[in-house]
Amino acid sequence: MLISHELRSPLAAIRYAAVLLDRPSAGVVARHKARMCIERQVAQMTRLLDDFLEVARIGSGRLHLKRERLDLRDLVRHAIETVESNLDERKHRLTVALPDAPVWLYAEPGRLERVLVNLLVNAAKFTDVGGAVGVSLRQENDQAVVRVWDCGIGIVPDMLPHVFDLFMQADPTAQHSEAGLGIGLALVRSFVELHGGRVSAASAGLGKGSEFTVHLPLEKNLMKPDFMQDERKKQRTVVRTQCVAGEAEIT
Repeated sequence: MLISHELRSPLAAIRYAAVLLDRPSAGVVARHKARMCIERQVAQMTRLLDDFLEVARIGSGRLHLKRERLDLRDLVRHAIETVESNLDERKHRLTVALPDAPVWLYAEPGRLERVLVNLLVNAAKFTDVGGAVGVSLRQENDQAVVRVWDCGIGIVPDMLPHVFDLFMQADPTAQHSEAGLGIGLALVRSFVELHGGRVSAASAGLGKGSEFTVHLPLEKNLMKPDFMQDERKKQRTVVRTQCVAGEAEIT
């Protein structure tokens, strides 16, 4: 039922916007809002379908990274641009802290950007209108560290060890019925671990916000023999474990 709801909700919004565009009496402002609504919902459905495809690749063990040398600051900027409409829609204040010097990684840009987008989308979704969301990047020893925080609904202590489990919902209550399917954070963990990193979640409790921290090895550490041997093992096994615990019924 959750999957059908996630698909039908944007379709209903698109249908309403299309009807509005078809009305001769609709003014310029109304037409602009309708077009923006369609663009947002199409983007939401695209991300949802992409997540489903990635889960299928994880389950079959066919997820492989195509790495390249990149500056992580660029991915943070691209991710912010991607979720800008989500932040604007809810009138959030965004704080960004990036270093002046490049932060070089050897990574796949598409999936690493998805990590950042998923974390920022979650922060925007679970923060009340007019709230604060932040993202920072810094180098700590031989690691690149990204932090995404918000002043939103927070996470209960019992849930913290499970927030990255597949199909796990941090808050399935009626008040926050847009909790989603519990796929995004599972993909975050899979993608981060495939890059040789780790991700953690922290929260002081309900109503006290959340912070997600991603650690990734810098480029200079990725050519070490022990890392490359571990990386080949992870390419074959690490993400497959994410699908064992949960299955979804599509209705």
